[in-house]
Amino acid sequence: MSADGTPASQAVTPAAQQPLDRAQPVSGPLTGAAIFLIVTVRPGGEQAVRDLCGDMGGLLRSVGFRDLNGGLSCVVGFSSDMWDRLGTGSRPAGLHPFQEILAEGRHAVSTPGDLLFHIRAVRMDLCFELAMQITSELGDAISPVDEVHGFRYFDERDLLGFVDGTENPTGADAVEATVIGAEDPDFAGGSYVIVQKYVHDLDKWNALPVEQQENVIGRYKLSNVEQGDDVKPSYAHNALTSLTAPDGSEIQILRDNMPFGRPSEGEYGTYFIGYARSPDPIEQMLQNMFVGLPPGNYDRILDVSTAVTGVLFFIPSMPLLESLADAGDDADGGDGGDGAESGDGGNGGDGSLGIGSLGSAPAD
Repeated sequence: MSADGTPASQAVTPAAQQPLDRAQPVSGPLTGAAIFLIVTVRPGGEQAVRDLCGDMGGLLRSVGFRDLNGGLSCVVGFSSDMWDRLGTGSRPAGLHPFQEILAEGRHAVSTPGDLLFHIRAVRMDLCFELAMQITSELGDAISPVDEVHGFRYFDERDLLGFVDGTENPTGADAVEATVIGAEDPDFAGGSYVIVQKYVHDLDKWNALPVEQQENVIGRYKLSNVEQGDDVKPSYAHNALTSLTAPDGSEIQILRDNMPFGRPSEGEYGTYFIGYARSPDPIEQMLQNMFVGLPPGNYDRILDVSTAVTGVLFFIPSMPLLESLADAGDDADGGDGGDGAESGDGGNGGDGSLGIGSLGSAPAD
């Protein structure tokens, strides 16, 4: 980190030089449905995880073929501890456990989780079927930690009533923000993701005047237009989560947040999921939100929203993900096993876990 709190290392590989065909579909298009599945892996379950890594292409083809326009994709992530347990012998430069933050009662919790499956499609039944196939293959090797079924709410709004994700980068900018390049060449094509499940006190939120809600978010509720600098409070959510690089450019991440809820239980929330080529920017945003910038000038959204989970995962490139299928056999001196169904991992050589035209990373 630099002295002003921004990530110190901002040297990036131009998008055109990044291995786009090697990345999992982290920068794929937004979809109408998603399942966020986090599990822990029981001792001895590592080989089941390796086997799944080799089978993911086949599972996606089998489920996605039922609707070729369904945009089915899945991003698979590994915690710091899980990556070590797979015995790859090397570590991504930015991989570490989620960093808990506690400041004046505001708590960014760190919670268990070995594997993340971020499943997306235009239809929930496709997501649901793939989640069933994944958990069936892993069987007793895993224990569930958290499963959230997300949905799009009217015109891309969250349950607080504001449009979410307006400033997401697109196209080549999204790839540049999320895909590791020459800064960590052994893990080029990979990414990092931080997930947090936020539960909202909607009664408390809805009791606030709309003008006060707008000051908390930093946007006008109806129009979604950002407040001007002469109006926006320094504690506004979009002020505290806006980072600037030393050269003056904006440091971007890619969010695919989704609302979730159970009305009968009074549970309403937002599932935050942020992808980046380094965890530094997201971690700095969380510091700004929970501690404040300066300290004490915290994100007032935390007065009505509580983070109940928090995990950091590494997203390996497609070739690296597929190679994990053989990691156990190599360690045991075996012949590598069957792995994927073909040398290209069953993905047609395009390096994507996506199914159909909606499942791959966006074009430049």
